[in-house]
Amino acid sequence: MSESHNDAIHALSGAYAVDALHDEERQAFEQHLQRCAECQEEVTSLREAAALLALPEEVPPPAGLRDAVLAAAAQVRPLPPEVDQPAPRAETRPTPESATVVPFRRRLQTLGSRSRLALVAAAAVVVTAAGVGITQPWEPDTATYTATERVLEAPDAASVSQSFPDGSSATVTRSPSQGKAVLETHDMDQPPSGHVFQLWLMDDEGTARPAGTMGSGGDHEMVLDGDAAEATAVGITVEPEGGSEQPTTEPIAMFDLGEAPA
Repeated sequence: MSESHNDAIHALSGAYAVDALHDEERQAFEQHLQRCAECQEEVTSLREAAALLALPEEVPPPAGLRDAVLAAAAQVRPLPPEVDQPAPRAETRPTPESATVVPFRRRLQTLGSRSRLALVAAAAVVVTAAGVGITQPWEPDTATYTATERVLEAPDAASVSQSFPDGSSATVTRSPSQGKAVLETHDMDQPPSGHVFQLWLMDDEGTARPAGTMGSGGDHEMVLDGDAAEATAVGITVEPEGGSEQPTTEPIAMFDLGEAPA
């Protein structure tokens, strides 16, 4: 068997792992697989890894995915596996009694460059054939964010902080795109007995709208009530328990958010 043909037969491990070979190719690779310990191990690894890529719901794949994958694969020259010495089949074939479960991330790190390429290609074949959606792991899954996280992690989030003489501090972060603001406090003193700290969203006309209360000091993280997109400031006053419709005391803190977005 020529070296180029041997390289080519090794490169079929990824497609074989996801049952994507034609009958003739599958028969040829299975004959090769009986003699190649490296491919036996690689097929086992790829099948385990491909199983971890399965998604629970089927959605149509992006348009042109198959053509893009095939075009990219055609530009990559597969390399043969790095093997020090051939090992007898009986000593290298994994069995249920001797097989070791390797975490997915560590298994990827131990695969050679050709194996990782084969896994990516195999995963793309699975996605194309099954019609499942793709989630890129480097993109944050904002659907799982809390309301606070969506504000704090928004691209347009801007923060204003204040420190107080007693060592406490407070920060207001507003995201116009989310239409919300978040208050974070650190070591805040307790409100007077029978009173609460009340938050206010204020506009450029001086109108103050109730935005929630805090009944205790310490460390807090809360999303303010109401639409903060048009607010130009956030104020904190001390009010009777239950809060007030309008501020009844002078603000103990005022956070200037700047002009409302156009």
